Amino acid sequence: MTSTPTTKSIDTLNSFLRGEISAVETYAQVIEKLKDTPIPKLAENQACHSKRVSALRSRIMALGGTPAESSGVWGSLAKLYEGSAKVFGRDAAVAAIEEGEDRGLADYRKSYPELDATSQELLSTVLLPKQIGTHGVARDIKHLGVDKAQKGVARF
Repeated sequence: MTSTPTTKSIDTLNSFLRGEISAVETYAQVIEKLKDTPIPKLAENQACHSKRVSALRSRIMALGGTPAESSGVWGSLAKLYEGSAKVFGRDAAVAAIEEGEDRGLADYRKSYPELDATSQELLSTVLLPKQIGTHGVARDIKHLGVDKAQKGVARF
């Protein structure tokens, strides 16, 4: 079967969608880990990823595709890694989030050419800027350390 530009866009967008679903799930794990002394910015990042899930589902449906319902195999592997980070400590859990944000940013940048023009616009005006933002917050929390971030001593 030959891949059409629309099929390629749907496949790429579904890959993004699985990554965003995985991000929402991972943030939920870390927020649970830190529930005694929460970091509000983590919940904000999770909400931002949830909005991207909705935007991606809408775009996939507009192209005539079927949106992914779960994070898939990649999400399972990510959960295994992030789950072990959750067990090992708060800073490791936050580091896992930051690594996931790194992967998401790299995927968006790498896959831009594989998309149709309207999906490229969604990526460049919504998805990528929001990803840069959530990545920056996760990076700042990681480098600041959980204890200081929980006390509100942050540059954000």
